[in-house]
Amino acid sequence: MDELFKRKVIEHNDLISSVAKMDKIPLKMFELAVSCIDTKNPPKDNTVYLSKKELFTFFSVEDSNKHSRFKQALETMQKQAYFRIKPNEKNNFEFESIVPIPYIKWNNYNDLVTVEFNRLIMPYLIEMAGNFTKYAISDLIELESKYSIILYKWLNMYYNQYEYYKERKRRKDQLLELKNPRVSMKELRELTDTTEIYERFVNFENNVLKQAMSEINEFTHFNVSYEKVKVGKYIESIQFYITKKKVAKNENYKEEEQDDEYLKGKKEKEEEQKKLFAEAVTSKYTTLLIENALISLLDMQKVEVMADMQRMVYPYYEELEKLKGINGLKKHLSYVSRKQELYSKSKHNVPLYLKKAITGYIESIKIQEKMKEK
Repeated sequence: MDELFKRKVIEHNDLISSVAKMDKIPLKMFELAVSCIDTKNPPKDNTVYLSKKELFTFFSVEDSNKHSRFKQALETMQKQAYFRIKPNEKNNFEFESIVPIPYIKWNNYNDLVTVEFNRLIMPYLIEMAGNFTKYAISDLIELESKYSIILYKWLNMYYNQYEYYKERKRRKDQLLELKNPRVSMKELRELTDTTEIYERFVNFENNVLKQAMSEINEFTHFNVSYEKVKVGKYIESIQFYITKKKVAKNENYKEEEQDDEYLKGKKEKEEEQKKLFAEAVTSKYTTLLIENALISLLDMQKVEVMADMQRMVYPYYEELEKLKGINGLKKHLSYVSRKQELYSKSKHNVPLYLKKAITGYIESIKIQEKMKEK
């Protein structure tokens, strides 16, 4: 079993960010099978082999009905389980629905289980070109909630990028975004496949967030905490804080060190927010937004709002200014101002709204330029 605990899972980030339309057992079965793939020498027939001993260890199954329980779980996986994947995040209307494992061969009289992957899922497991996440299969063994698995993978994806770019001299604010990712409630519900359940936030928090954080903190290499980000009374997004556990001399030392890491991460985030806020309030783009009534003086007093403007929106304004000049930017802001009658600042995230407007406009400019070249 030592070999099992040493295995790594490697998956494309598009798959990590996809919606897993399946329960815990099919999801864990898929992860275990993926850990058997050698990405440098992938199976030509898309087939890997598991031992029943590995399966029962991974799922902590010991009772006498384990064979029948697993056969039932495998049948459910093949009939109902699939991934809904958006391969192109710029195109919200495009997605793939893929049944990951269409064939499994199971024999009661020997130890071998044959697992054949769908050919359409294989590019997300072997053709990743740097856009992938790696994690230890041992981190998933004790996770009992499918939300724990989904959020562990998603958080790990961000932390992997943080560690990668930390060595490549990225800006501090960019690194903090990766180490402390923030996700809108809309995106989080899509990721966890809870758009139609746990409608009240308190139910979502109890059944998804709290259970997942408890299991991740207890059984994986990470300690994760979160804060609710509100716009008025509405919980608009969740701010996560990720720290990696260190080898401890004793349990008390470990707990103290983890608390210190959390406080350090939170303090770094707050300091960076204040820095971004100071840059935003003196920016010429803030002046233009006020002139077009796209933000108010009240917005200017909010550290979170203005920090997000500086981080999420103003880099695109700078890009548009380079493409079309300052008058081109003014024209865009005037247009957005005229079209905002359907938009209510009290109920939505101002920076996110403005970011969607500017990124869509820049994308249309680039498409027009490409058409001219043809």
